[in-house]
Amino acid sequence: MEFFTISMLNGLSYGLLLFMLSSGLTLILSMMGVLNFAHASFYMVGAYVAYSIAKLVGFWPGLFVAPLVVAMLGAAFERYCLRRVHRFGHVPELLITFGLSYVLLELVQLIWGRIAVDFQPPEALRGPAFTLVTSSVDGMHLLWGAAPAAMCSTADAAVRIVCSPFPATRGFMMFIALVMLVALWLLLTRTRIGLVIQSALTHPEMVEALGHNVPRVFMLVFGVGAGLAGLAGVIGGSTFVTEPSMAATVGSVIFVVVVVGGMGSLAGAFVASLLIGVIQTFAVALDYSLVSALKSLGVALGPAAADNSLLKLTVSQVAPILPYLFLVLILIFRPKGLMGTREG
Repeated sequence: MEFFTISMLNGLSYGLLLFMLSSGLTLILSMMGVLNFAHASFYMVGAYVAYSIAKLVGFWPGLFVAPLVVAMLGAAFERYCLRRVHRFGHVPELLITFGLSYVLLELVQLIWGRIAVDFQPPEALRGPAFTLVTSSVDGMHLLWGAAPAAMCSTADAAVRIVCSPFPATRGFMMFIALVMLVALWLLLTRTRIGLVIQSALTHPEMVEALGHNVPRVFMLVFGVGAGLAGLAGVIGGSTFVTEPSMAATVGSVIFVVVVVGGMGSLAGAFVASLLIGVIQTFAVALDYSLVSALKSLGVALGPAAADNSLLKLTVSQVAPILPYLFLVLILIFRPKGLMGTREG
């Protein structure tokens, strides 16, 4: 039971990190129709900027300042680069954001180097948020913080006790992602600026006739989307690792999330993020192959089948390809995505 609980929590935390990343990309796509290939690079830049700020004044100022820096970088890129090619169609937009991703990668390597940097979370987040204590006698119960060493050991060989700590960094990640979800929903559905943003996509001439600066609205949307990626970078960089390859690690997965959830659907991105996070986490944790599964069911296998390398592949070995398999199935059977309203 403790395996299922901890794996589920790890899957949800990873899925919520994917949502923090994909929410900004979804916002840009739904409001501007731009598929930003450099979005994961903004995630990387946010982590590195926060690392530099944390070295000077601490983690918490970096948590607030780094997303603002990345948002201003994104807004400047939209104002001086993306806007100039917007009238030529989607292909030039894709190419210019693709080029930006390589420019940002080279700049990061020139400034911070090619190896991982030591970006540590603050002292308050370095321990466990809670510990699941599972006993063969008393069952499972939750203890806030770290469990005492004496509680996790026993001299009685007949009693089995397992202590499973859940890191505070992952709990903080989940909290920030949920706050982001609520804030975006309120912004887009309950505020005047959200109404202007959504109207600018479908009826830009009418919005401009009412006195709103549509290009400025698009610049702010792109900046906010990049800033959300920067915020995810601060959380993800301090929780996992801050290195130049971190953008490539999550870059393709967030596009899977956006397509599976539905192009431009914030709710779809949230559902798809959780699904992919949970599925991939459980797949990594499971060490079962088709051969072992058949043997557990009592199926007799010949020597050739038992030695077949394909049948001996474990679930954890194929876990990295599962999101892309999910993507292929979605595109075949539901091209609009789980909650999307338009194809492609």
